[in-house]
Amino acid sequence: MAGLKEYYQQECVPQMMKKFGYTNIMEVPKLGKVVLNMGLGEAVQTPKVVDVAAGDLTTISAQKAVVTRAKKSIATYKLRQGMPIGCRVTLRKDRMYEFFSKLVHIALPRVRDFRGLSPKMFDGRGNFSMGIQEHIIFTEIDYDKVDKIRGLNIAITTTAKTDEEARYLLDLMGMPFKKKMQSH
Repeated sequence: MAGLKEYYQQECVPQMMKKFGYTNIMEVPKLGKVVLNMGLGEAVQTPKVVDVAAGDLTTISAQKAVVTRAKKSIATYKLRQGMPIGCRVTLRKDRMYEFFSKLVHIALPRVRDFRGLSPKMFDGRGNFSMGIQEHIIFTEIDYDKVDKIRGLNIAITTTAKTDEEARYLLDLMGMPFKKKMQSH
């Protein structure tokens, strides 16, 4: 969806320049990449789980998921080095904007009892990470074919230098943050 990218260039960039006093368009923060990650602890007992989860992640992101493997062996978890333990997808450019738009406008409103995202989920350098407990909030997932509801992590990397800049950018792009409560 080129709509969000064009909206960013036409609406967000001028507002960001005005608020933060940027003199050059290249100074304005933008989305760098979006990483979707699914860690699968149960893959130690049942390795087939990774293929199913990777398929779901591929369906959600419209890009092939990469299987992640254990870096070292941990005896208490019966985990050996090189065992498949999760999957991830890194989205950039048009696919990233398409996914971001889908996340903000379609998936997040489907979360039960959703009251907005906490603005505390920034890392101090303008990157935002969030967890989703149910991957079935994405419309591409056929609920009848799901064997188990899984969670996933979403990391949104921006070129912003501070959390304030990144929050303002994501806010302009439609990210539903919790509003601060006004005391009466």
